[in-house]
Amino acid sequence: MKLVTAVIKPFKLDDVRAALSQIGVQGITVTEVKGFGRQKGHTELYRGAEYVVDFLPKVKLEIAVADGDVESAIEAITNTANSGKIGDGKIFISDLEQVIRIRTGETGEDAI
Repeated sequence: MKLVTAVIKPFKLDDVRAALSQIGVQGITVTEVKGFGRQKGHTELYRGAEYVVDFLPKVKLEIAVADGDVESAIEAITNTANSGKIGDGKIFISDLEQVIRIRTGETGEDAI
């Protein structure tokens, strides 16, 4: 099992969720986060004053998937979150040692 963590632009969330649902992903954890990468934020003008926005709003998705479903999840996220512009986000893949469904006690892939 793998934990797929994706950091994407907030306005892409609905499209990514729909694409993941189409491939059979049943659960997603979504967190609103702020951060920056190569884009290093930007400068904005507000009421005549210029100020720097260092941390840009992003959305972090966490998805537990079976080993066989990792590539299709990555493809679904990449295809729908890609705008071709800087700041589209990143996807991180890490191993999940164990998953337990609290209500039923199911473990492993059955709990996903």
